[in-house]
Amino acid sequence: MKQTFRVWAILPKRVELVLADRRLPMTPGPDGWWETMVDVAPGTDYGFLLDGEGPFPDPRSPWQPHGVHGLSRVVDHGAFAWSDHDFRPPPLASGLVYELHVGTFTPEGTFDSAIGRLDHLVELGVTHVELMPVNEFSGERGWGYDGVDLFAPHHSYGGPDGLKRFVNACHARGLAVLLDVVYNHLGPSGNYLGRFSPYFNDRYHTPWGPAVNFDGPYSDEVRRFFCDNALMWLRDYHFDGLRLDAVHAIFDQSARPFLEQLADEVRELSRTRGRPLLLIPESDLNDPRLLWPRERGGFAHDAQWSDDFHHALHALLTGERKGYYADFGTLAHLAKALRQAYVYDGCYSHYRKRSHGRKPEGLDGSRFLGYAQNHDQVGNRARGERLSQLLNQRRLKIAAALVLTSPFVPLLFQGEEWAASSPFLYFTDHRKPELARAVREGRRREFAAFGWKPEEIPDPQDPDTFAWSKLDWSEIHREGHADLLAWHRQLIRLRRSERALHAGPLDSVQVVFDETEQWLSFTRPPFGIAVNLGASARVVPLPMRARTLVLASDPAVALRDGGVWLPPDSVAILKA
Repeated sequence: MKQTFRVWAILPKRVELVLADRRLPMTPGPDGWWETMVDVAPGTDYGFLLDGEGPFPDPRSPWQPHGVHGLSRVVDHGAFAWSDHDFRPPPLASGLVYELHVGTFTPEGTFDSAIGRLDHLVELGVTHVELMPVNEFSGERGWGYDGVDLFAPHHSYGGPDGLKRFVNACHARGLAVLLDVVYNHLGPSGNYLGRFSPYFNDRYHTPWGPAVNFDGPYSDEVRRFFCDNALMWLRDYHFDGLRLDAVHAIFDQSARPFLEQLADEVRELSRTRGRPLLLIPESDLNDPRLLWPRERGGFAHDAQWSDDFHHALHALLTGERKGYYADFGTLAHLAKALRQAYVYDGCYSHYRKRSHGRKPEGLDGSRFLGYAQNHDQVGNRARGERLSQLLNQRRLKIAAALVLTSPFVPLLFQGEEWAASSPFLYFTDHRKPELARAVREGRRREFAAFGWKPEEIPDPQDPDTFAWSKLDWSEIHREGHADLLAWHRQLIRLRRSERALHAGPLDSVQVVFDETEQWLSFTRPPFGIAVNLGASARVVPLPMRARTLVLASDPAVALRDGGVWLPPDSVAILKA
C-alpha cells in the first residue's frame, strides 16, 4: 500500500527514510516537516537518518518490536477486528477503579495473560481498569514512567495487537479502560526526540529530567505531538480515558495552557465518537482549577487523584510521620479529607514550609479518586511495602471500609483486595552500564536520608526485584487473604447496590471524632460509618440515629446507647 512517511525535524539539514537496505531522500516543507510517499506493507521496519546519522526510530513510532534503540514498524490500525461497538463505559461516580501494572499482574506479564484475570475483576465489582504506562521504555521490565516512544505499546507486553485484544476483552466484560500517560518528561534511554526538533525546554527542569517544551519557540508542534498522542490512545486503542501523570511538572505559561488545549480536543473527540472520554490528572498542588469548569477559569478535567485523603488515612493507621506524612496523622486530618478532599486548602504546610492548596469550592466527591494504596505510595517506599506489611488484619479492614464508603471514587491497587504479600518495588532494565549504575546509586542515596543502608535497598536492575513484585494469585484461597478478599467483596457489593454510597456530594458528610479516645464516625445519609482505633472497646456516637447494623469487621459490634459498640481496631457501617 502507498504510505506517506512524515517527520517533524527542524534541526537536521537532511533527512532520509530507511527501509530495509534502501535510503530514500525526504522532501522538506516550510514548517519543518519532511515527507516521502512509498509502497510499504504493514509490518515493515523503518527509521530515519538525520544528516547521515542513525537510523533513529520515528518519534511517532506505532511499534518498537526491537526496543527503544531499534527500528520502528508500520502498523495498520484499521486491520484489527474490534467487537466493542455497543460498549458504553459505566459512570465514574458509581464506579470502582483498579490500577494494575501489566508486567507484574500475572506471571507471564503480558496483555494476553492479563485477559485471563479479568473475570476476577468483574466478580470483585471493578468498573474501570487503569493501566500503568504501557508505551515503549528501555529494556524488558519497568514501571513505564521513563518511556520514550509514546505512541508504541511495549514490545514485551504484546505490542499493538496485544493491547487492542486486552481493551476489547475488557469492553466485552463491561469494563472501561483508563491509561496512565506521562507528558511531563521522557526517559533517559532511547530518547532521540531532541535530535529531531526542540521538544524540550531548558528554562525548566523536572525531578526526572528535561522539561517538555510546551511554551517556548516551536512549541506549537510539540503540543500537537502530545495532543495527538492522547487522541491516538482514545481513538485507535479505544481507551475510555487517560490518567495524566504529575501535571504539576508540566511547565507552561501560555495564555492557553496545554492542559486546557488537551481537554478541548478530547472533548471534541468524545462528541464525534458519541461516548464519554475521561481526563484524570494527578497533581500535588491541591488546585481545583484543574476540575473547575471553563467559565470559572478552570481546565474542566473530569476527576483528580486525591493524595491528601491517602496521606491522612495512611499516617493515621500506620503512625508514620516521615516526609510528607509529617503534615498528617490526626483524626482531624482524616475528617477534613472526608469533608472536602483537600486537607491543605490554603493553610500552612510544615512539610513544605509554606501555605499550600486552595479550597475546592463547588466540587463534589465524584471529582476525586480516593485510595489507601497505589503504585506511587507503595513502590516509592524503600522496600515496596504494601499496607499488608505495615498493618494488622483489623486495620486493613478499616482502611478498606473507609476507602469504599468514602464520598470519592474508590481506587484499589492490584492485589490490595486480598492483602497480597508481594511487594511492589521499583525496577528497571537499562542496558547501558553507566545508566544502570546511576539508577542504583540514586535509589540508595534517596533512602540513605531515612536511615536505610545501601545493602537494604533492592537493586532496581536485579531481575529478582521485578520477580518479587509479581502477584501470587494462589494467595486468594489462603487463610487471611481469603478473608480480606471476602471483606472487600462485601463492601463493594454494598457500595454498588446503594446509590447513597456512590461518589457524590460532600456537603452531606458530617464527621465527629475524639483525638484522645481515637474514634471517628461520619455520615453518607442514610448511612453512617464508625471506626474505633483506640486500645479499648467503647460506644462510638454517630452524627445520626442508626437503626440497622449493615456490616461490621468484628462479630462483637452491636448497636447500643444511641451509638455503636466497637471493639478496638474495628469498623461498622450502619443505616438510619
